[in-house]
Amino acid sequence: MCYFIIMILLKDMQKRLREEIRASSLSQKEIAQRLGINPSTVSKYLRQDKFPAIDTFANLCEILDVSADDILGLRK
Repeated sequence: MCYFIIMILLKDMQKRLREEIRASSLSQKEIAQRLGINPSTVSKYLRQDKFPAIDTFANLCEILDVSADDILGLRK
């Protein structure tokens, strides 16, 4: 049998998330309002200081119109 191990690193997910936030036409304030969070929290996502909770992450992917698989690095 052949097993492949996929290493999913937080820093890589944070980088992809930051790129998607920056590529969107939405401001940090607009994203925060849609998520019901503080704009400073979105800023922390951009600085890669913090990664959203799973429910916030799912909603953020919807807002940004991006697949969670893409952010997680699961797409081949």
